[in-house]
Amino acid sequence: MRKFVFSALLLANSLPELAQDKLPFNLWYTKPATVFEESLPIGNGKLGALIYGGANNDSIYLNDITLWTGKPVDRQEGGEAYKWIPKIREALFREDYKAADSLQLHVQGHNSEYYQPLAIINIKDQNPGQATQYYRQLSLDSAIATLRYSREGVSYTREYFASHPDKVIAIRLTASQKQAINCDISLTSLIPHQVKASSNQLTLTGHAIGEPENSTHFCSILSIRNTDGSITPTDSTLHLQGVSEAIICFVNETSYNGFDKHPVTEGTPYIEKVADDAWHLVNYTYPELRQRHVNDYKQFFDRTRFILKGARYDTQRNTEQQLLDYTKKQEQNPYLEMLYFQFGRYLLISCSRTPGVPANLQGLWAPARLSPWRGNYTTNINLEENYWPAEVANLSELTMPVEGLVKALAVTGKYTAKHFYGIEEGWCAGHNTDAWAMSNPVGTKKGSPKWSNWNMGGAWLVQTLWDHYDYTRDLDFLRQTAYPLMKGASDFMLKWLIDNPKKPGELITAPSTSPEAQYITDKGYKGSTLYGGTADLAIIHELFRNTIKGAKALNTDLAYQATLQDAINRLHPYQIGKRGNLQEWYYDWDDRDWQHRHQSHLLGLYPFNHITLVKTPEIAAAASKSLEIKGDNSTGWSTGWRICLWARLHRADKSYAILRKLLNYVSPNTLKNHSSGGTYPNLFDAHPPFQIDGNFGGTAGICEMLMQCDGDTMELLPSLPEVWNTGEINGIKARGNYKIDLSWKNRKVAKAKITSHQAGVLTVCYNGKQKKLHFKAGETKTVK
Repeated sequence: MRKFVFSALLLANSLPELAQDKLPFNLWYTKPATVFEESLPIGNGKLGALIYGGANNDSIYLNDITLWTGKPVDRQEGGEAYKWIPKIREALFREDYKAADSLQLHVQGHNSEYYQPLAIINIKDQNPGQATQYYRQLSLDSAIATLRYSREGVSYTREYFASHPDKVIAIRLTASQKQAINCDISLTSLIPHQVKASSNQLTLTGHAIGEPENSTHFCSILSIRNTDGSITPTDSTLHLQGVSEAIICFVNETSYNGFDKHPVTEGTPYIEKVADDAWHLVNYTYPELRQRHVNDYKQFFDRTRFILKGARYDTQRNTEQQLLDYTKKQEQNPYLEMLYFQFGRYLLISCSRTPGVPANLQGLWAPARLSPWRGNYTTNINLEENYWPAEVANLSELTMPVEGLVKALAVTGKYTAKHFYGIEEGWCAGHNTDAWAMSNPVGTKKGSPKWSNWNMGGAWLVQTLWDHYDYTRDLDFLRQTAYPLMKGASDFMLKWLIDNPKKPGELITAPSTSPEAQYITDKGYKGSTLYGGTADLAIIHELFRNTIKGAKALNTDLAYQATLQDAINRLHPYQIGKRGNLQEWYYDWDDRDWQHRHQSHLLGLYPFNHITLVKTPEIAAAASKSLEIKGDNSTGWSTGWRICLWARLHRADKSYAILRKLLNYVSPNTLKNHSSGGTYPNLFDAHPPFQIDGNFGGTAGICEMLMQCDGDTMELLPSLPEVWNTGEINGIKARGNYKIDLSWKNRKVAKAKITSHQAGVLTVCYNGKQKKLHFKAGETKTVK
C-alpha cells in the first residue's frame, strides 16, 4: 500500500515547532485494523464502538454497557452455608490446611453473568479500484476517529464519534467527488437477533444469550441521512448509490432496569426509549451533533495537561511503530508517554458514565460473544484499579457508576453476609460481581479457594467512595452515601474478625486467603486458606481508619469510633519475614510463586496510605524488599500497580523502569496466555488478553510519580525520573480538595500553583524543604 501524506499530515509536520502544550494527542496508523488489539475505541459511557477501518469492509463492533446475561440474584442463595465456617476454623487452628481448603468449597455460590457484545456494522465499499493513501486516526483531544483513503483518484473520508449528550454513535461518509459514495451498510450481531431493513433504516432486535424470557433484550436503530443519490433496503442491508454525503446514526437501548429488576417482567421500555433516541436526533444537523459531543467531552479532557520537554508529534512513524521502537530500541519518547497518560483519561471518560454500571474488565469494549473472564467486575484489584486515576487526574464525576454499584452490593450483600457467613450486621461482597450486583463467594462449589472464597470485596470497594469524599470534601456525599456504606461494610467486618487463639487479645480473620496467591507451609503443603492473612488485615485497617475519619468529619457516632479504633489496635500487626520481606501469610511461609502478579499484602502502601516512608519506615522497607523479590515482569494491571508502589517508596528509577515495562510492545499475534504484560498497537493494556485496568494503573502511576498527598502533607516530584528533566502537569487534584499546576526544571520544582477549594492547612514538601500554607476557601498560593 503506497504511503500518502494528507494535507492534515502536512500541517502536522510543522507542529513540533509549536508550543509543546499545543501538540495534538493522536493515535494514528497507515493500515486497517485486522484484530481487536489494533482497533480504535470510542464511547459515550454507555455505548461503545471499536473501529477497524477497513477500506473494503469497515467493521465497527458495538457494545452497550448494560447488556448482560442473567437476571437479579437469588437472595436466598447459600441457605445455611455459614454452618461450614466453624468447621473451617477448627481445621485451620489444628493446622490442617488441606482440610480447610477442601471445606471452603461448601461456602461457594454461582459465578457471575457474562457481559455481551451488542452488534456489528459493516460498511462495504462497492467502488472499483485498489485502496491507497490510507490513514486512520483517533484524536484524544476531541474523541473523534477519522479514516481516509483513495480509490481511482477519489478521496474518501469517514468520521466517527460517540456522543454522550445525544446518546448516539455517529459516522459521516464523505468523498472528494460528488455522488462517489457507493457502499452497502449492514447490521448484525453475535447473539440472538433479528434485523429489519426499511427506508433509510435498519432495526436490530435481540437478547443476551440464554432463555429469552430471562434475558436482557435490546433494540438498535441505524438510520442514514443522505444528501443525494439513493438508498435501497434489502434484508439486513442498505445499499447506497451515487451519494455525496451520508450520516449514519446508531442508537440502542436495553431492557436492563437496574440490579433488582427482572429484565423482562420489570424491564425498561427499551423499544419506546430507542425510538425517542432516534427521533431526538432529527433536531440537530451533523455539525451540531458533532459540536455538542466535543463540548461535552472536552469539559473533562481539557482539565489536565501533562507536558514533557523534548516531546514532539512524530509524523513519520505511526503509533504502532513508535511503540515498537520504544520497546526494541529502548529509545526515549516523551510524547508517547504523554499520549499514554492521556489515553487512560480518554478511556475513563468514554466508558464510565452510566449510573450503577461502572467500567468493567474491558471498559465497555468487548467484541467476543463470551468475553474473557466473563467481562465482569473483579473486586480483588481490577475494578478498584479502574478508578485509581479518577480523582487525581481530575475526573471525579466519573466515579458515579461505582457509587450505584456499591449501593446495590450493600443490598445483596446483606443476604450474602447472612447465608454464607452467619452475620446479621452489615454487608459484604466477594471476588466477582456483575450488573446484577452479585455478592456471594463464587466457584460453584468446585473453584479453588485461592480466588473463590474471599469476602473482602465490599470492604475494599468502598475505598473508591471514600476517595471521592477525600478529594472533594463533599460532606453531603459523605453523609448521604459514602459513610453509611462504609459503616455497613465495617459492621460486617467487626463481626467477621475473631479473637486469635494463638495470641489472646489479637484480632484476625479466619478463614482468610490472599487473592489468587498460594503459600507453602513448613511441612510442604501448598494451599490457599489460612488465618490472619496480611491482605485481609490491611483492608480492614484502612476501612476502619477511614470510617473513623468519616464519623469525625460528620461529628457523629463517638462510641462507634471508639469501637473501630479498639479493633484497629488489636489487629494482628504486619510481620517482616526472614528475607526482609513483608509477610503475606500469618506465618513466615514461602510463597508458591514469589513473582506472583498479585501483591495484595502491599495494599497498605498503595492504594492505601497507612504504610509510609516517614511513619512506618521498617514496614516500608519490607514492602520494598517484597517488590524486589517479585521482580519487574508481570501482567499489565500488576505492572500498573507496581509503578504506584515504587512511586510511594520514592524510587524514581524503579517506577519509571516499570512504566517502560508497561509500554512494552505486544504483538496481537502473540499467544494470548503469555504473562509479560505490555501494550498492544492500539495502546490497550495487554494483561494479556486485554484488561483495561493496566491503562488506568499507568495513568495513576504517572500522577503518583509527580505528586503525592494525604490531605495534610503534599510531596511534589516524589519519584521524578531522571529523563523527565523538565516538564509540567496542570490540573491534577489532591486529597483535601486541592488543585495543582506544577512545573519543574532540572528535576527541581520551578513553580507550583495550589488552589484550595476550602479553608485548610497544607504542608508542601519540595526541593528538599517544607512550607506550611494556610488557605482560605478558593485561595491560590504559589511555591517556588
